[in-house]
Amino acid sequence: MGLLGKELGIDLGTVNTIICDGGEIVLHEPTMVAVDIEELKIVEVGQAAREMDGRVPEIIEVMRPVRDGVIAEFEVTMRMLRIYVEKVCGPARLFKPRVMITVPYGVTSVESRAVHEAALQAGSREVYLIQEPLAGAIGVGLPIATPSGNLVVVLGGGVTQAAVMAMSGIVVADAVRIGGTKADEAIASYVRRKYGLVISQRTAEEAKIRIGAALPQDEERTMEVQGQDQVTGLPRPITLTTNEVVEALQETLTLQLTAIKNVLERTPPELASDIIDRGMVVCGGGSLLRGIDRWLTRETGVPAYLAEDPIECIAKGSHRGLSMLERLRRNLPTV
Repeated sequence: MGLLGKELGIDLGTVNTIICDGGEIVLHEPTMVAVDIEELKIVEVGQAAREMDGRVPEIIEVMRPVRDGVIAEFEVTMRMLRIYVEKVCGPARLFKPRVMITVPYGVTSVESRAVHEAALQAGSREVYLIQEPLAGAIGVGLPIATPSGNLVVVLGGGVTQAAVMAMSGIVVADAVRIGGTKADEAIASYVRRKYGLVISQRTAEEAKIRIGAALPQDEERTMEVQGQDQVTGLPRPITLTTNEVVEALQETLTLQLTAIKNVLERTPPELASDIIDRGMVVCGGGSLLRGIDRWLTRETGVPAYLAEDPIECIAKGSHRGLSMLERLRRNLPTV
């Protein structure tokens, strides 16, 4: 910990916000906020807000203030971050924390500035930005300071990113603003088309987590899904299978794959040979989809390996990045 306050690594994601302090994850909450729209005040944040989703009166709106990896609601995001920072540091702190916070690769200067400003106004002393693939590589422990190539794929809730790193910086990278939330929408659309049943995005997400996969599975799982019949408007259950979810996800997965293929096509030959030997490391919440490593290996011809700590490694990497600041500084986004 710094002499003048805590040093925090923050992964500000579309789906989850994760904070690392002292090498340990100290906060892991959904990036969701419940707002009283009449009084313009925050009612709940995080898991408590998520549990209110779809179950509140009209005067309360449950929202995701970060969409497709970038801040969509600045004021709400800033206040949410302030609550999270206070939870980690305590409200009566003497010294403000020093923060390294993630942004997706390829964000605009306006989007970067919004994240920087939100973190500052949330009560930080100094704020540094770091690209998510770079933070992921540091968190996983890849030898990015060497001249050899390392490929990291981040399958996030709002953005899919792929980056080749060497000499503590990103050599080639690409990002598409498609991720886990689009996959949930694809499952909901599939159920509506096939069964005439309207289900919530949260139900679709639960199906993805419990029975979903990237490839057809030998072990077929099933899940009963409750929804609203499109014709009668009455509640009706159906049984969804793993292979149906696989079918529903193929179009989204193919769109996510474009970022990885673009990077592989643009990688210099010297680094490409390293990547073929070492393979790619996959992290982010989307890496928990069963069979995603085998699917990526099949589609790209490059071996894909799941990170040991796929969801939390990005926050840990951003925290570790503060101790590597001098080496990383010239490669970090400027504000």
